[in-house]
Amino acid sequence: MTTTAAVEATGLVKEFGRFRAVDGIDLEVRQGEVFGVLGPNGAGKTTALRMLATLLPIDAGRARVFGVDVAREAHRVRQLIGITGQFASVDEDLTATENLWMFGRLQGLRSGDARASARRLLEQFGLEEAADRPISQFSGGMRRRLDLAASLITRPPLIFLDEPTTGLDPRTRGQMWDTIRGLVAEGCTVLLTTQYLDEADQLADRIAVIDRGRKVAEGTPEELKASVGDSTLQLRLAPGADVEVARQVVRRVAGTEPVLTPESGRMNVPLETADRAADVLIAFRQAGVSIISVSVAQPTLDEVFLAITGHGAESEHEATDDNAATTKTKLDTTTKTKLEV
Repeated sequence: MTTTAAVEATGLVKEFGRFRAVDGIDLEVRQGEVFGVLGPNGAGKTTALRMLATLLPIDAGRARVFGVDVAREAHRVRQLIGITGQFASVDEDLTATENLWMFGRLQGLRSGDARASARRLLEQFGLEEAADRPISQFSGGMRRRLDLAASLITRPPLIFLDEPTTGLDPRTRGQMWDTIRGLVAEGCTVLLTTQYLDEADQLADRIAVIDRGRKVAEGTPEELKASVGDSTLQLRLAPGADVEVARQVVRRVAGTEPVLTPESGRMNVPLETADRAADVLIAFRQAGVSIISVSVAQPTLDEVFLAITGHGAESEHEATDDNAATTKTKLDTTTKTKLEV
C-alpha cells in the first residue's frame, strides 16, 4: 500500500428517523496503527464503523478506505477490509476448520487454498487442538478468536474490530490484546471500537472520543491524559466515609470533579500539579473524611472522559442504532461483509 491514509472520513452523518446517531464525525486512521474509537454504549461507535465498512449507507459526509470511496466503490472497499462484530458470525454446527474453510470458499479461494488458510489461522490463534470440535463446544474467548480469524481469510490490510473483548474474562481479554498487537506487527491497520478505557489505553496509538454521536476529543492516550492535568490523586475511602462530603471537598479544594467507584470506595482526583494532593488530604482530615490508602499517579482515561463529557464512560444514553438493533441484524450484517469481501 502507499502512504494514503487507511481511513479518511469527513462529516459522517447517520440518521434513524429524527435521531442523529452519528453527527458530523471526522476520522483519519494512519496505516500501521491501532486507532481506538472510545465511547459508552449508544455513543455512535458501531454505527460509524458500519458506515465505513459499507454495511450502512452514509447519509451525509464522505469516507475513503485506502483512497477508495466507500459510497461509490463499496465492492472494492470490501476487498480491503475484514470486520469482526460484537457477535460471533460462525456456524455453531460446524467445526472450526469447516467454518474457516467455508469462509475461504465463499471469498473465492480454491478448496485446497481455503483448507491451508484454515490450518494457518487456527495455528496462529492457538486453536489447532480444537480444529475438529464443533463451535457449540467453544468457550466465549475461543469463539471471539475464531471470529477474528475468519475475518483474516484473505489477509486484508485493514481490520475493523467492534468491541472485540466484550463479555470476556480478564485472561481471555489479555490474549485477545496480544493477538491484536500481533496483527499490527505483521502490517495490519486496526480500527477498534471499545467502551473499555483500559483497552483503549493498552492498544491504541491514537484515540477518538465519541459521545452522543459527535467526536469530542482526539489524540494519543498521553495527550488526552495531559489535557486534564499532570497528576491524579488515587485514594480509597474508609468504610462508612461520607462520599458526598468527599466530593464537595474535592470540588472546593481541587476545583475538579472526582471519579468515584462506589463499590470499592476508590476515588480519583485530577490535579493540576502533584503538590495539590497535600491540600486535598488536609481538607479531608478537617472534614472528617477517613481514607485507608493514597497514591499519586498519571491521570487515567476515565478522568479524561469525565472531564470532556461530564459523565463516566460506563454511562448509557438513549437508544441508538448501537444498542437498539437486534442481535440478529448485527450477526447478519457482520456475516454479509465477510462473504462479500
